[in-house]
Amino acid sequence: MAFEPFMQILRGIQGKRSNVGIGDVQNAQQMAFLRNLQKEKKKEDTLKVPLDELDVVVFDIETTGFKPEQGDEIISIGAIKMCGSFIQEDAVFYSLINTGKEISTEVVNLTGLTNEKLKEARHVGDVLIEFLKFAKDCTLVAHHANHERNFLQYTSNRVFHTPFKQRIVDTSFLYKIVEPHIQLSSLEDLCKHNAIPVIGRHHALEDAKMTAKLWSLYLEKVKMLGCDTLQDVYDHFARI
Repeated sequence: MAFEPFMQILRGIQGKRSNVGIGDVQNAQQMAFLRNLQKEKKKEDTLKVPLDELDVVVFDIETTGFKPEQGDEIISIGAIKMCGSFIQEDAVFYSLINTGKEISTEVVNLTGLTNEKLKEARHVGDVLIEFLKFAKDCTLVAHHANHERNFLQYTSNRVFHTPFKQRIVDTSFLYKIVEPHIQLSSLEDLCKHNAIPVIGRHHALEDAKMTAKLWSLYLEKVKMLGCDTLQDVYDHFARI
């Protein structure tokens, strides 16, 4: 994706003197970046990329609840890159998010995050743009992806007035093909089922790393079932 020319345009905008506030310019730049990214994504066809060559960013978010439309918000994002089943241990992203609100004691106890830490963090718009720059042309992967998708869609519409259209693949597409009768669904249970150490649960980056290990393990197994691409995975999933 041509990020550098786009960033040159943004620097040009910043260089012009006007009566528009800095915050307004930054928000306009973020909206333009996201819309440009959406256009680039339309050109891709990741469904046909061989699974061995598929670049993904496995990510996780921590939130203050489950309903963004009722005021719940994202308070952290963690992510790690993969190519095929290979986990790129050094290619990680992690950021806290300042929502401007106090978080509950329940959320503090669950995530280990504190109001003091979050007050020093950046706004969700800045963090989301940095996350998308990190992900670039990769396909996004998450465990129980509806949660991540709902929050990203709602946040994108609220902050950027632009829909979030990036593909997010749920890990369930893999493990339900490999073990269709399995009754487990939580990240913790699936990790224990596959002898993956559960470390730092409910920390966005640590959860993303555990999800990446699940993705790696089940990716190899779906390949053994004859799935060579994501399209094969979706077709197989539709038949179970």
